[in-house]
Amino acid sequence: MAPIAQLRANANATIDATITAISPIRDVTTSRGPSQVADATLQDESGTITLTLWGEDAKRYQVGQKIRITDGWVKEYRGKLQVSMGRSGRISLA
Repeated sequence: MAPIAQLRANANATIDATITAISPIRDVTTSRGPSQVADATLQDESGTITLTLWGEDAKRYQVGQKIRITDGWVKEYRGKLQVSMGRSGRISLA
């Protein structure tokens, strides 16, 4: 388990954090067809990172929940790190 401040781009990560904000859900069209996406801000004692929530996950979580991301994928987008589920990641309540 890595603190948010130690995460690096282009690597898998397992994180325990609290959701401190969630953006409004947006409708998007991807190469796989239409979907919904929202950005959640995650925080632990070391810092914050954006979590991209797709599809049903965009509606499933709420501000204040503690979650664990297992095997998430960290990437850099517009100069900031963010984490998504990638191919094998999972989100669960911590």
